[in-house]
Amino acid sequence: MTIESPLVSVIVPAYNADTFIERTLNSILTQTYINIEVLVVDDGSEDRTGEIVKSFIEKDNRVILLKQKNAGVAAARNLAIEKSRGEYIAPIDADDIWYPQKLEKQVQYMLEADQSLGLVYAWSLRIDENDLIFGISNIEDYKNFLTVEGIVYPALVYTNFIGNSSAPLIRRSCLEKVGFYNCKFKAYNAQGCEDWHLYLRIAEHYKFGVVREFLIGYRHVKGSMSCNYLSMEKSYNLLIAEFRQRHPQIPNYIYNLSASNFYFYLLRASQECGDYWNTLSFGYKGIKLDYIQVFTLFKYQFWIKVILKIVLEPIMSFMGLKHDYLYRYFKIRKYHKISYVDFLIAITENQIEINKQQNSAKQYDRIKLQRWLQILRFSQAFELSIN
Repeated sequence: MTIESPLVSVIVPAYNADTFIERTLNSILTQTYINIEVLVVDDGSEDRTGEIVKSFIEKDNRVILLKQKNAGVAAARNLAIEKSRGEYIAPIDADDIWYPQKLEKQVQYMLEADQSLGLVYAWSLRIDENDLIFGISNIEDYKNFLTVEGIVYPALVYTNFIGNSSAPLIRRSCLEKVGFYNCKFKAYNAQGCEDWHLYLRIAEHYKFGVVREFLIGYRHVKGSMSCNYLSMEKSYNLLIAEFRQRHPQIPNYIYNLSASNFYFYLLRASQECGDYWNTLSFGYKGIKLDYIQVFTLFKYQFWIKVILKIVLEPIMSFMGLKHDYLYRYFKIRKYHKISYVDFLIAITENQIEINKQQNSAKQYDRIKLQRWLQILRFSQAFELSIN
């Protein structure tokens, strides 16, 4: 290991992950950055996860398999970190994928910075079960909202702009200072925000950086974590209560907007899972904290869709159709899906037209951008114990 090529420890928590773990490991082992170790933690799986990982160990000695009784994703990640040797830690979930230059770009960014930089993230793309990209509304949103650098704590309270647990590269010394993933959420049946909790603790002491490229494929499969929205609500409330107490100097409006944004995230999750009464509840909670959110509901014709689903649910049940039949029916037609190669070509030619929304809510978009710029200005003036 040299200064130019530090070891990166890739940590992969895996629970009953045999559907996608092979693709995840292939995306890791074909990275252009090769000085890595890959620690997969089998978190008490009851499927072929361990068997698949062993087949990779036979072909590549960079892969290490660890096993534990089912203890949750945070405990699995922590075990891998404890056993790892790398200067940098790169978590990835067992159903996501990395595109080839993800680690190379992030390590290069780290090497060009000083020790005050603790975490580097990159942009993510939503992918389906076939690795096809879908659901991009506006590339400008990435440039406007997902390019936060430097002191980011207030912005990170407002929203988890990193997006998912497979996006960051973390300096090991940061984890030694702030601690690993919080395992207490599971004890309260409040899993879902462990990664956000860690990012906030790092942001209390370190600067963040971003590689402005799409380097992560974040898999969106119905029926996975999205249907644990009640647990995620509890997880979020515990997270915000803790950090609100630690930093009372953060204005209340940032916490209120943060909660409203998260309720709308839960709104979409509950809607996909067919729990329309909770969908309405989350919508009410979100609007109560930020009335401007009502424009987003009109933008997506939300009320009409949810009311129709509630009315039609008994009929669909009588016909033997699943609650998400209409969701899947319209989703297939709503999203145009493309491969990563075609996506890169489209970006180069400036021809991204995937799920492009009409300009029916320009006023709301302007307000959202103005708020974001206000929060970024506050972040620049915010003082933390940066190393």
